[in-house]
Amino acid sequence: MPKIAEAPRLQYLDEPKPGTLTITYQPDGAPIQENPPRFSWLPALDDDARYVLKVSPDPDFAPGMTHVFENLAWNFFTPDVTFEPGSYHWAFALWDATAKRVASAWSSTRSFDVAADLPQTQLPRAEARLQARDLRHPRLWLNPDGVIAFRETLKSAPDHCGWQNFFNNSVEPWLSREIIPEPSPYPENIRVATLWRQMYIDCQEVIYAIRHLAIGGIILDDPALIAMAKTWLLSVAAWDPKGATGRSYNDEAAFRVVTALAWGYDWLYDHLDEGERQQVRKVLLARTREVADHVLWRARIHVFPYDSHAVRSLSAALTAACIALAGEEKEAEEWLDYTVEFLFTLYSPWGGKDGGWAEGPHYWMTGIAYLTEAANLIRAFLKVDLYKRPFFQKTGDFPLYTKAPGTRRACFGDDSTLGDPPGLKVGYNVRQFAGVTGNAYYQWYYERLNAGAAGTAMEFYNYGWWDLNFDDLVYRHDYPPVEARAPSDLPPVKWFQDIGWVAVQKHMDDPARHIQFLFKSSSFGSLSHSHGDQNAFLLYAFGEDLAIQSGYYVAFNSTMHRNWRRQTISKNAILIEGKGQYADGDKTIAKKAGGRILAVREEKTHVFISGDATAAYQAADPDVLRAERDIYFSHSDFLVIVDRVECATAKSIQWLFHATRSMDVGSNSFRLTGERAGLYGQFVHSTSGAPEVRLVEGFKGVDPVEVEGLATQFHIEASLPSATKHTLVTLLVPYSLNEPRRVFHFIDDQGFSADIYFTDVDDNQLRIVIPKNF
Repeated sequence: MPKIAEAPRLQYLDEPKPGTLTITYQPDGAPIQENPPRFSWLPALDDDARYVLKVSPDPDFAPGMTHVFENLAWNFFTPDVTFEPGSYHWAFALWDATAKRVASAWSSTRSFDVAADLPQTQLPRAEARLQARDLRHPRLWLNPDGVIAFRETLKSAPDHCGWQNFFNNSVEPWLSREIIPEPSPYPENIRVATLWRQMYIDCQEVIYAIRHLAIGGIILDDPALIAMAKTWLLSVAAWDPKGATGRSYNDEAAFRVVTALAWGYDWLYDHLDEGERQQVRKVLLARTREVADHVLWRARIHVFPYDSHAVRSLSAALTAACIALAGEEKEAEEWLDYTVEFLFTLYSPWGGKDGGWAEGPHYWMTGIAYLTEAANLIRAFLKVDLYKRPFFQKTGDFPLYTKAPGTRRACFGDDSTLGDPPGLKVGYNVRQFAGVTGNAYYQWYYERLNAGAAGTAMEFYNYGWWDLNFDDLVYRHDYPPVEARAPSDLPPVKWFQDIGWVAVQKHMDDPARHIQFLFKSSSFGSLSHSHGDQNAFLLYAFGEDLAIQSGYYVAFNSTMHRNWRRQTISKNAILIEGKGQYADGDKTIAKKAGGRILAVREEKTHVFISGDATAAYQAADPDVLRAERDIYFSHSDFLVIVDRVECATAKSIQWLFHATRSMDVGSNSFRLTGERAGLYGQFVHSTSGAPEVRLVEGFKGVDPVEVEGLATQFHIEASLPSATKHTLVTLLVPYSLNEPRRVFHFIDDQGFSADIYFTDVDDNQLRIVIPKNF
């Protein structure tokens, strides 16, 4: 008798629960923001597993009604089709690429709804993207046709796209500069901040020398420039990939060397002999592989996306390198597919449809700078446009509202420009989104910030990261001009619900009257470059930072960074029995130590903001039962802050306010007098007894060597007696020194609440109600 063929054995498909730091199964019932939705799931145990996805309006997945996407390489996916409005269901399974069949049981079925008029942001499959490529060199930025067109235009318009500025300041200087030698390891392999910074700038300048000499030489068809670019390229190609500029030794240096080699290999390809090509290609591939291996198999950002450096390396290193190597190295093409699909599906882990960035505006600057560079390269090479996604359409709002021109210390998160004007690249990034979206406010922001930060182009946080002459050249070539519009009619309140930040902006276009207020209570907690600052606030008014982000960004992981800047002690927040929120190194606890915005309302007399930071304090002290803060921002520009704290045992609380200068202290008040603006604070009501107010100078727990030569700073500490329940009401009144003001108050507490009334000389009034503690 013939033997009956057995059905193929199905592989086991597990569906582990997502953790605090992992991706989740999406979509799963929540409203989607773009069409098609972005699909993600936790991967199989086998790293080489492939997947199949089915999507259907029919919960039984009837064949004629179901989309099936086969042979997916990763546990995340953006379809190449859009869906009609309606309700849908989806499931995934393992896929056998050899037998071309489903290899496991199907996963649980999850659902989503597609609303009408969602942005359509499908992603062509890898096979279709291959057809769009032009494999001639160069292919980073311009292709050969673009080079010829640019060269021809220069003949009649010598300053086309700002060419003269680029050539004079970013090409010619490298003809006379000595070639930078390979950086050496740190003495005894112990990282030293000054040597780290020197290695950093050396590797950045290697990009400038190779990229700009090559572009200048090729566009002008100048043999001398091309020869010098080759000399620089071959010198850097001789550096040891496993030495001081390897990824495992100094990832920032490695990203820059990869980028320099990629641009040099691409633009000089036709001017290298085969031996030189092999030399450069071999080392570029090795260095790129080291970065890719870390991203995919160590950091595993497709499972754990909250890795700032690993995610940034996709755009800072892998994109340019993989495009340069495409058509020659299969590995590079696979890494490029991963990069494009990650950026189209899981990016950004730090924000969503509102365009926020949980790490703060400074790391928005760095992350988005590289992202826009990569997005432009991908669009030119693969004809795939990342900018259509909702995040990129809105993310220019984030710096517009949270790091306005003129501010210096009124921002959350790590920031190396702390105390200086915002980094120029913030403005250049926002201009990029002006070009993408046509937003005239964004163009105004760029122009105003650029003017306000004039003269800072060579500061490390600018030149050490970007050559703005090159950036200007590329932008002016790729995008049409946008006419600026002052934000005189900008909506004053912006709630970034994706990250738990709220901003109030008033009179941004009038520096003498400009007010910026920020409040934060974020689900991201103190993860990455975020701090223990849930329910903290910042205030800039009338041309001056008043309630500041305290400290200096001396260096990442310095005592200033670990013991002061990341900790709640440096924030305009509260301590409970002298302890702040969790802000140390365990990423899981840091993410759990988050907050949430409970409400944002624009009322007749004020803007109301409420935040809950209970989880952030509980991570450091389980006795904390409640830590909430309400903000009443009066339309006449004074603030009332209500703090509510409950604990299992009686504890004191300390209310903190930080400033750049000393303050006058009274029994229940304090006053800050600056150069252009002032502010006074008054403790209006406390259910646990009168506060003890004192002025504190300096930075507790910081190595004095780190702050030598830096101006000291001050903060107010108002301590309340121990109690299991606290309610503290604080009045803050900012004013221009040209127009000092007072706000008066009285309390009516006849019943079961304390009704507190605030009024100024113009009869602007605010009433709040505080329930009594019994």
